[in-house]
Amino acid sequence: MRAHWLFGDQLGPAFTAPDGDDGPSPEAPLVMIESRAVFRRRRFHRAKAHLVLSAMRHRAAELGDRAVYVKADSYREGLHRAAGGKPVTVRHPTSRAAAALVASLGNVTVLPPRGFLVSREEFTAWAAAHEHAGLRLEQFYRHVRREHGLLMDGDEPAGGRWNLDHDNRQPPPPGEPTLGAPAPYRPREDDIDAEVRHDLDRWERAGDVSFVGRDGPRLFPADRRQALAALRRFVDHRLAGFGAHEDAMLAADPFLSHSLLSTSLNLGLLDPAECVERAEAAWRAGRAPLNSVEGFVRQIAGWREYVWHLYWHFGEDYRTSNELGHTAPLPSWWNELDADAVTARCLSAALRQVRDTGWTHHIPRLMVLGSHALQRGWDPAAVTDWFHRCFVDGYDWVMLPNVLGMSQYADGGRTTTKPYTSGGAYIDRMSDLCGPCRYRPDRRIGEDACPFTAGYWAFLHRHRHRLAHNPRTAGPVAGLDRLPDLAELLRQEHARDGTAP
Repeated sequence: MRAHWLFGDQLGPAFTAPDGDDGPSPEAPLVMIESRAVFRRRRFHRAKAHLVLSAMRHRAAELGDRAVYVKADSYREGLHRAAGGKPVTVRHPTSRAAAALVASLGNVTVLPPRGFLVSREEFTAWAAAHEHAGLRLEQFYRHVRREHGLLMDGDEPAGGRWNLDHDNRQPPPPGEPTLGAPAPYRPREDDIDAEVRHDLDRWERAGDVSFVGRDGPRLFPADRRQALAALRRFVDHRLAGFGAHEDAMLAADPFLSHSLLSTSLNLGLLDPAECVERAEAAWRAGRAPLNSVEGFVRQIAGWREYVWHLYWHFGEDYRTSNELGHTAPLPSWWNELDADAVTARCLSAALRQVRDTGWTHHIPRLMVLGSHALQRGWDPAAVTDWFHRCFVDGYDWVMLPNVLGMSQYADGGRTTTKPYTSGGAYIDRMSDLCGPCRYRPDRRIGEDACPFTAGYWAFLHRHRHRLAHNPRTAGPVAGLDRLPDLAELLRQEHARDGTAP
């Protein structure tokens, strides 16, 4: 009987079920390898290291005698100790590096991937039919909805529209410090968490590894039971209020009505099908509005699936994409998550949340953190690596298309049709962050010039020849010639590069 190897992001029941594709038998030993080298190679967020190790050790405790849990210096060493050179099986890994490692071992049979709605074969066929016009999320999302019967009324989308984004871009309620949403699920730490924290402390004291960020009480599920509780809490109490304000930002309410399920999905503790099916059931039962449910389904059955498949479809060369030629290094205050060094309130708030929790929702990631890096011309590979290391839900497959492609536009438009960056007016409209800030979103010159407003114009100027030919950016580029203070603005922003705004 061959043992079956579980990577640390393959922790749910789907990864051990046979289900007709020659998966592991119900009695097969399940090998889990805790590799110290993973934490030596990158300076991860401490809360991320804690979550991953806690989740792995919780899964091993659930499996009992069936688990062969090995703490080793590397995966190769650990597999040799666990299996002694005998053949094993494994589900398709989620990173190219892990897939290459598995291929190099020679005695590992790779089974089809789990944890996604769309198979590799299905995506390949879809991409072949659409490559000539360019791969775009909207068309893929409609394909997934049709093929998997999600939010459909016969052959038509529920409610008559595929996309309810227009209903889901409302600014926060004026004068309200929070949305007033019910609190998200919060897990309780246990003896396994105490053991993990003890080990991480010991490794750091020994100088074996180094982390960034803070490891406070664990905020995200570490086992299947907790993940299901988090899903129930979201669907029953938070989903109804999710849609309208999903793009908003509030200083005192960083979680708003977001699901906080990305870590559970990316660890394999939840399956995407059960998440979207429960959300749809809530709408059909009249417990959540369609715009909230469609927005949630779009995130999981649309964007998450799309990103997973683009990671493999674009190939390894995609990693070195740098169409804008950005090469500036990440400054130390950014690398150290030094939110206190930053004056700009939106950027400081986003960095502080990353430092304290390893998480922000998608708008601070894209329109604050990512936008600042793009405007400053930082090396997109370094920015991608930072997001991978510093976010609890960050993995190679997640961050390459999301950061390199969408956020930093380093692929020149293969993922999105325009660079996602803006001036301070967008942040002012979608948040309560600008009011007390020393910088003014409507100022581009002077001591109170907003670094996002000025940075936006400097970015457009730096790439005006490229962006002038993009229908979505041609108008703003033309506006450069109407700025009477452009030369002064460019001198100002050049002096600001690398410093904490």
